Amino acid sequence: MNRPRILITGATGFIARSLVPALLSQADLTLLVLEEFGSGLSLPPPLNKTRPVVDMVYADLRNYQLTARAVRQARPDKVIHLAAVGVSDPFLPVNTAVAHNLTGTLNLLRACFENDHHVQQLIVARTPGERTAMNAYAASKAAAWAFCRMYARTAGWPIDGVMIFQAYGGHQPPHLLLPAALQAALAGEDFPMTAGQQEKDWVHIDDIVKGFQSLLEAELPPGTTVELGSGKTHSVLSVVQEVYRVAGRGGRPLPGALPGRPGEEPRQVADAGKTAELIGWRAAIPLAEGIARLVAGVES
Repeated sequence: MNRPRILITGATGFIARSLVPALLSQADLTLLVLEEFGSGLSLPPPLNKTRPVVDMVYADLRNYQLTARAVRQARPDKVIHLAAVGVSDPFLPVNTAVAHNLTGTLNLLRACFENDHHVQQLIVARTPGERTAMNAYAASKAAAWAFCRMYARTAGWPIDGVMIFQAYGGHQPPHLLLPAALQAALAGEDFPMTAGQQEKDWVHIDDIVKGFQSLLEAELPPGTTVELGSGKTHSVLSVVQEVYRVAGRGGRPLPGALPGRPGEEPRQVADAGKTAELIGWRAAIPLAEGIARLVAGVES
């Protein structure tokens, strides 16, 4: 059986940093990255170790011609679209959100399906915030998925959505909540934060990777979305408190020291049962174990 050719956008982001190494044993990978990675800028760890065994194409998804050229060069059987701007920015300018997250996705759709490239599956990463779309990032992602679903249903384009809930684990950018809290906890420092009452469905990156692997092997009706989450929620504050407990070096969270972020939902939870029916996947790593892994990984 021939190995599939998979093109991955957003290939330097948090999800891809674990997904790319995991897929190397089952597929030939091409990473779509910005031009500067072809002129001396190194890939972030652990992707830098994969550079000799992956192909790379260069494009800014806001530019259709460059995107179409990159898809032609990659000749993918399947595409995983992770690229997005503003996932952690509640003040993302609307024009930036539209240009990257909506126009960029539409350009990729056209490049994959309008030019007879025989793409068998396009997996589009989604966010649970799309369901209420209370900030520019979520609204732009919701608009992009509306077009994906339209083309899937009217033209039969093989597009699947994967809604990723509160992802965490190794290789997250240091400014995000858990890496920042962990850095403070390991230093024995207090951690100013919002009230932290939001209930989120936390899912470890290793589980997310296995969810993508299951989705790549699934055959779903075009326009179907699967939700990668545990089906359980924990408050932001309780998770930060667990980080401090495991670190055990003093300091404490300071809930309410920072104002709440605009556009955040009070509760987000995945339909884990439906996902299990669709692709046979369930999250396997309990939150306490995932946090212990995270702390141990940083300490080592």
